[in-house]
Amino acid sequence: MNTESHSQTAAFIWSVADLLRGDFKQSQYGRIILPFTLLRRLECVLEPTKSEVLSAAQTHQAKPEAVREKLLLRSAEQPFFNASRLSLATLSDTQTADDLMSYVQAFSQDAREIFEHFEFESFVQQLNANNLLYQVVQRFVAIDLSPARVSNYGMGAIFEELIRKFAESSNETAGEHFTPRDIVHLTTSLVLTGQDDKLTSGGIVTVYDPTAGTGGFLSESDEYLQQVSGGMSVSLHGQELNPESYAICKADMLIKGQAVERIKLGNTLSDDQLAGQRFDFMLANPPFGVEWKKVQKQVTDEHKHKGYDGRFGPGLPRVSDGSLLFLMHLVSKMRPRQEGGSRIGIILNGSPLFTGGAGSGESEIRRYLLQHDLVEAIVGLPTDLFYNTGIATYVWILSNHKPAERRGQVQLIDATGRASKMRKSLGSKRQFVADRDIEEIVRLYGAYQESEESKVFPVEAFGYRRITVERPLRLNFQASPERLARLDDEKPLQKLAEGEREAIMAACATLDPEQRFTNRDAFTRALKAALKAAGLKVGAPVQKAILNALSERDPEADICLDKNGNPEADTGLRDNENVPLDESVFDYFEREVKPHVPDAWIDEEKRDPLDGRIGIVGFEIPFNRHFYQFTPPRPLEEIDADLKACTDRIKQMIEELSA
Repeated sequence: MNTESHSQTAAFIWSVADLLRGDFKQSQYGRIILPFTLLRRLECVLEPTKSEVLSAAQTHQAKPEAVREKLLLRSAEQPFFNASRLSLATLSDTQTADDLMSYVQAFSQDAREIFEHFEFESFVQQLNANNLLYQVVQRFVAIDLSPARVSNYGMGAIFEELIRKFAESSNETAGEHFTPRDIVHLTTSLVLTGQDDKLTSGGIVTVYDPTAGTGGFLSESDEYLQQVSGGMSVSLHGQELNPESYAICKADMLIKGQAVERIKLGNTLSDDQLAGQRFDFMLANPPFGVEWKKVQKQVTDEHKHKGYDGRFGPGLPRVSDGSLLFLMHLVSKMRPRQEGGSRIGIILNGSPLFTGGAGSGESEIRRYLLQHDLVEAIVGLPTDLFYNTGIATYVWILSNHKPAERRGQVQLIDATGRASKMRKSLGSKRQFVADRDIEEIVRLYGAYQESEESKVFPVEAFGYRRITVERPLRLNFQASPERLARLDDEKPLQKLAEGEREAIMAACATLDPEQRFTNRDAFTRALKAALKAAGLKVGAPVQKAILNALSERDPEADICLDKNGNPEADTGLRDNENVPLDESVFDYFEREVKPHVPDAWIDEEKRDPLDGRIGIVGFEIPFNRHFYQFTPPRPLEEIDADLKACTDRIKQMIEELSA
């Protein structure tokens, strides 16, 4: 069955919504249509061995439940069975709800659980109450979803289409549930290409997706591995937060003969249900820019108490975007290099490349990944590829077992121009990556050569040291009426008793309002003399407040010195410079800063907590900058000619109107 047929089948299945209109909200359509589609698919898959299962159920009915289940699974020749004599076609039209639930309860446990996650019984009762259940059942009986007509891959495509329709009808974000197949295909191809040594016949390879959705990545990797390996065993693992998506993913695994207990329900960040397990290949499309406030306590606790023994040792990103948490989670599940290592393909938006300055959680995570030489390649994708957003996205390929020629380097591939327009938009998805472009991107990655679309950089190229550049404080002082008025705003003076405050202000007013001091020490002596003459003695905070009120910055004034005789820094003139990681901060400072501000100096107290050297280390990957191509503006003569032609046209139109 081709893609066109998949869409037609999905559209036909979705047409059941016409029956539901009026009695159900739009947001409920999918909750009815999806489980019925699964039920029909399971029924069609089990059809060839149904009589054998019924016969075995009769023979073994007295045996213990666990033993009976094993014997029935063997008869079904599938990882699930149904021991009921009923089918959708034979449900009674008078007691449809009872028959249907009896039929569903006769499934083996894993299949039965899927319907529980859909809250299927509740919707069956609602359909029954609205006299719609039998009609809906008859619609599904008419749909042939047998494996001979619809492959597992095709069934995945149909599910994808149905969930997208469900998401659109309920105003949910479709992209939270599944990734478009072209992106799945590209990411899977990048991660699995050149891995022939792992894909040996008779071996077992493990694949994991921490945000499994409906299982698109798991299905695609399974199909890819089966095609290229020639008879190896693929073990699929995943975890998913959304119950409907989890149910579909689990059903898909059930049909494929996978062990469904490897698919878990729950939040991967706060409750990793495959903790301690390692995988050969990992693929993920975590939600873009989604905050992680709900799991903040668990994640922060793991970071603080477990450090590098946990998943989030290097640091935590800002709470508004959890993308990098998923990336760190995947890194924690890499096999040790001596056991063959692991490869990761993860789809992220632009912010993990550059958000957060030196010392921030994001920068420290990038630093860890790059300095441990885990980032192999980053591919910039075209915009408008996803159902719920048109933003720029990137595929990161990570490996802890890089080939020798890639060690210490990162490849950036600009595939932003490799998009094909869709005949009809699907939500925000207006473009797709065609198979020929996927092949070309994978070829660029495999060739590992410099070109317009491919650049290779040493890891250090993305690092820098943020040094703090200080300049001296220069102030003038004057007891002018305007400055004396500012004494009222100083908090240390406001806290004094009214009489004391007024006495201080009167003493300050005795200073010559015309005299401007350009040396702080000289003014301080004059101030102390005026206070002493008035019989006043003030503490350091009050003296500092008076100096603050009566001073103004003055580049011509003397430098203010601290008690050790060193220049005091002017916080208002403080600046930062990012020095490339492979350059001396002092050489950079002499060349780039000193010629412009000769009195500046580096604050040598600001040191990196990890390496103890001057300047805080930061890492960012300015992807677009490396592929930017300058387009010179048109010649001025050409622009002038266009403007003249335009004004002539406007003049002519005005003349015609006034004629």
